[in-house]
Amino acid sequence: MALALIVAFMAAEVAAAVIASSLALLSDAAHMLTDAAALAVAVVASRLASRPAAGAMTYGLGRAEILSAQANGVTLLVLALLIVYESIRRLVSPPAVEGSVVLAVALVGVVVNLVAARILAADHDEPRSLNVEGSYRHILTDLFGFIATAIAAVVILTTGFRRADAIASLMVAALMLHAAYGLIMASARVFMEAAPHDLDPQAIGRHLAAQPGVVQVHDLHVWEVTSGFPALSAHVVARAGDDCHELRRRLQVILGEDFGVEHTTLQVDHEVAAQPPLQIEIAPRERAELDSRT
Repeated sequence: MALALIVAFMAAEVAAAVIASSLALLSDAAHMLTDAAALAVAVVASRLASRPAAGAMTYGLGRAEILSAQANGVTLLVLALLIVYESIRRLVSPPAVEGSVVLAVALVGVVVNLVAARILAADHDEPRSLNVEGSYRHILTDLFGFIATAIAAVVILTTGFRRADAIASLMVAALMLHAAYGLIMASARVFMEAAPHDLDPQAIGRHLAAQPGVVQVHDLHVWEVTSGFPALSAHVVARAGDDCHELRRRLQVILGEDFGVEHTTLQVDHEVAAQPPLQIEIAPRERAELDSRT
């Protein structure tokens, strides 16, 4: 629903931008193009991510949505830089802008983006994949961009200050750069196998080490396979004589309940008990012979 709404309005906005000679509207339309791409890829990526693991893809295709989020971030970055260049050019030599057309389209854009944002935020309390979250942020960015464009149109109609259109475009570009940075950094964290933002490996390690029967926890790794899919592996040393299998099951329950990590690989070994020093008995004749050699 959100995708169809955005695509329909984007086409109308491009036509209006050409008629009104408004870079602000055209930059908004370019941003909406990335929103439509983000939504389309989100649909495809969710289909791919739902496929079961097979062959060499032992985790399945869950990271397809991370790839799409990174691609959307790079696209936003490139478009924002192009808009900044054109905005600066128009600040130097501002063209005539049809303020009434810009204002009408911007007001409709505010309504369209409010509806699209409401659709995407329907499950706001549920964890969203990175590319859907990115699409949601894009829609919010568009909403703020249209508000800036509407203000620029009012300024043009009331004062005749034509550079307001280019200034609004720079504001939209700044919002696009902010969204691009967030998407690129979030997807890069997944690819670099960094721990999720809401999981502290040090805190997890201390919590596991404090459990009864645990002597030591080391080689602890926490990463994110894809959005909402944290994974953990660790080497646990159990107290000598304890049931290591029961300890492993108990630690897995703790990781799931306290930290929300369901995919865990725990290697549990027993503590090596200290051995008494080895004593060797030497016969008196052998001792005397050894002493004489010494």
